[in-house]
Amino acid sequence: MTSMAASLGQWAHDFEPTADDLELAGRSLADTVAVTLAAREHPVTKVAASMSEPGRWSAVGHVLDFDDLHMPSTTHISAVCVPTALATGGGARAYLAAAGVMARLGTALGWPHYSAGWHATCTAGAPASAAGAAVAMGLSTPEIATAIALAIPAAGGVQRAFGTDAKSLQVGFAVEAGIRAANLAAAGASADHTALADWMRLVGGDPALVNLAGPAVPDGLAIKIYPCCYALQRPIAAVAELAISANIDAADVRRVQLRTPAATVVPLIHHQPETGLQSKFSLEYATAAALLDRYPGFASFTDNAVQRDDARRLVALVETELAPGGEWLLDGELAATIYTGTGVVHRGALRHPPGSPARPPSAEQLSAKIGDCVAGLDTDWTTWTWQNAADVLGQYLPGT
Repeated sequence: MTSMAASLGQWAHDFEPTADDLELAGRSLADTVAVTLAAREHPVTKVAASMSEPGRWSAVGHVLDFDDLHMPSTTHISAVCVPTALATGGGARAYLAAAGVMARLGTALGWPHYSAGWHATCTAGAPASAAGAAVAMGLSTPEIATAIALAIPAAGGVQRAFGTDAKSLQVGFAVEAGIRAANLAAAGASADHTALADWMRLVGGDPALVNLAGPAVPDGLAIKIYPCCYALQRPIAAVAELAISANIDAADVRRVQLRTPAATVVPLIHHQPETGLQSKFSLEYATAAALLDRYPGFASFTDNAVQRDDARRLVALVETELAPGGEWLLDGELAATIYTGTGVVHRGALRHPPGSPARPPSAEQLSAKIGDCVAGLDTDWTTWTWQNAADVLGQYLPGT
């Protein structure tokens, strides 16, 4: 029987992008480079200065949690696959090959893997980075499969890292491991290709669910509108849209009730955050920020913002009712009920947040996001290409 690594290696080797695939790749390049540059002054940038270029770009690109997400696999595909393609000179085709492998592995790892506490961006990311780097290097199908297998020992990462530097750093580790694996395969290293399927079973996935059909990235990518965990995109949008439409004064709020499927809050582990990083994984704080700021942007997810007295007051007023079950971050809908001191009760519900595949960002929304990310920099993002984006990152994110 053909191993799963060999099948994925064949798919990646033979892959030819369509016009739709290339459009997705171009959007992903612009979005990922922009959110990476937006983090140029984040402390993790200095911490990661000793990492390799692709590892550093990946860690910095992920630290703001403003990068895109593949919903079925719960993986941040472009934070892994864009730096891999840029560092290896593979361009759009290498990016799409890596992204396709990552989407399929992550989907086969499934919700049981993610809900058990694994960080699927890292676990699916290391072998995906290996595939993309191997394609960029022009390796053969067996060599691509070997690269994927060689990345398995580094396919780790846990959700307990969320809210700390370790979350973004471990994504960088996955990229470094993938490129290292491709280089080893190119040098003639051997590996057992069945290791991929065996590993997947060990960590709760199902190799039978790997499906090679469809476009490069089945179901597309979700673009974040708010710079925080994707699990917060819907709650923020629901509360902010309700607050704006009803003209709710945050100072008048006395109680907030949220109802959502249990699956949709799995990564939201910080209920009383103390730092900006922790606030990116806090349902309670995101609700407070939506009421206070309407559009929670970069300034909303800082240490100072989290420690605002009015934010702390609102955090304490948020009650969450979790409906049983669910299998992904946008399962069901989020319902919000806001009680005010004047006795008026406001109710709203939302299924698809802006930026989701079912509600794609408009050209204006994407342009505004990228513009905010690169504000103050001497760079024209509309001219970025797979050939010059690495130079742009190198200019603003130098290593040691």
